Amino acid sequence: MQRIKSFIPILSWLPNYKKEHLNGDVFAGITVGIMLIPQGMAYALIAGLPPVYGLYASIVPQIIYAILGTSRQLSVAPVAMDSLLVASGISVLATEGTDAYISFAILLAFFMGVSQFLLGSLRLGFITNLLSKPVISGFTSAAALIIGLNQLKYLIGTDIQKSNRIYEVIANAFARIDQTHLVTLLIGIGGIALIKGVKKINNKIPGALLAVVFGTLIVYFMGLDKGGVSIVQEIPEGLPPFKLPDFSLGQFGDLIPLALTISVVAFMEAYSVAKALEAKKRNYKVVPNQELLALGASNIVGSLFQSYPVTGGFSRSAVNFQAGANTPLSSIISAALVALTLMFLTPAFYYLPHAILASVIMVAVVGLVDLRYIRELWATSKLEFALLAVTFLVTVNFSMVPGIVAGIVFSILILLYKAAYPHVAILGRVQNSQEFRNLSRFEGLATWENLLIMRVDAPYAFINIQTIKEKIVKEASKKDRELTYVILDASSVSYIDATAVQGIKDLISELAEMEIDLILTSVIGPVRDSLKKNGVLDEIGTNVFLNTHQAVKALRGEPVELHHEHAVQVNV
Repeated sequence: MQRIKSFIPILSWLPNYKKEHLNGDVFAGITVGIMLIPQGMAYALIAGLPPVYGLYASIVPQIIYAILGTSRQLSVAPVAMDSLLVASGISVLATEGTDAYISFAILLAFFMGVSQFLLGSLRLGFITNLLSKPVISGFTSAAALIIGLNQLKYLIGTDIQKSNRIYEVIANAFARIDQTHLVTLLIGIGGIALIKGVKKINNKIPGALLAVVFGTLIVYFMGLDKGGVSIVQEIPEGLPPFKLPDFSLGQFGDLIPLALTISVVAFMEAYSVAKALEAKKRNYKVVPNQELLALGASNIVGSLFQSYPVTGGFSRSAVNFQAGANTPLSSIISAALVALTLMFLTPAFYYLPHAILASVIMVAVVGLVDLRYIRELWATSKLEFALLAVTFLVTVNFSMVPGIVAGIVFSILILLYKAAYPHVAILGRVQNSQEFRNLSRFEGLATWENLLIMRVDAPYAFINIQTIKEKIVKEASKKDRELTYVILDASSVSYIDATAVQGIKDLISELAEMEIDLILTSVIGPVRDSLKKNGVLDEIGTNVFLNTHQAVKALRGEPVELHHEHAVQVNV
């Protein structure tokens, strides 16, 4: 039964549901549902889909996640970034606005769900660790600019070609700036001002919905649609029908890699939001692999009801939390509200201007740019700032998927560089203690002419053993001392591979030719096992000590108890 509950978390919280949670869940559900109506339609526009598909994607996925998800406040529906990824991937397969384009978007949701479900089943949630925070920040900042600029066509009321490259959007916008429809522009700016103004007064007031209501009323009563203001027009009434994705479209070679990319990005986004909310509540645990299963099932089942790719959104989830959501029941209520809107209220959105939806999107994506974190990286780590900058620049110039790939590749290169050139410290003893510290960082440390004490702060591996050997031999070769021992403090070495073992053997031989003995100290169990199996300990003999202090005392002829590691029985 416990295994079933872990796979279907609703069985854990629903039977134990408390009456005092109901008010919070109902209020949060209604609040998020109201927020989702304009937001879902706006994000569908980003994806290049008719607005109604944003509402379709806000019903079934929320219900499935409420059943299978481990977060109590995460709101799963369309999000801006994934919508743009959908547009960037599908636009090369079909023309925006066509039936084929819509079918590809729904099929993409299915494959994205399958990818996430498989990753969760194979317990591969850790792969998101490839996306470091600088990569995510650079990517989301670029995505925010791309999303925002692509809304200019709706904001200024002219036909600007969409693009995933910022310079193309800007160039197209300048080329048509003289065609700006002033009334449309005023409506869009008014929408932005209203949403931002309401947010400053009270975060709980649905500014986006107010903008939708006022924008629609102004266009309707003033007849602005007849003067050239672009409106949504007819939205199909009724719930999304059950329909299998159109597998006859083919193009799987293009769709599956795109689905895998979006699935990882979407999971990273949802998981980071879920963990942030978990830290505030502390009364439940978010399980990464179960989250993959839940998001995967949400996309698979959602695609059967005309949904395009969805994930957990930051702004919606934050509103859900602030409005008092205690359990996933709030998401079920949100889905029900969107369903009721589709059944009875779609005619009310006929005169909704596209400029208002553009204003909703622009305000939403501004929050994706974390200037504070960018400034912090610049001040604390130029290398990671460069990683952020590379991800950002590649994304804005070559679109989003190359941006993510570039960020991951650059992250791995930085990791390999740091592994290849590890920090090596020359140590001295702190006066009147048994502690050893870096000579370049501390003053007044004790040193000895015949002893060189060094510490390498990295695993010994094929990528760095040659560098480590060269640094040790170079330091040992300096002629300003009479050296007889090199003490290698291995306390920071968590792993040693076969190439590094051979490197240690070569180091012992090179030092022996210089009439210098190699001493090892503080060797942890797994590393000691590798050295023993490969005969290194036999070669060194008794030159292995429990710690550096004991080694120094023994080599200086001072009395010490159990100074050789061989004298201690260690069970590993």
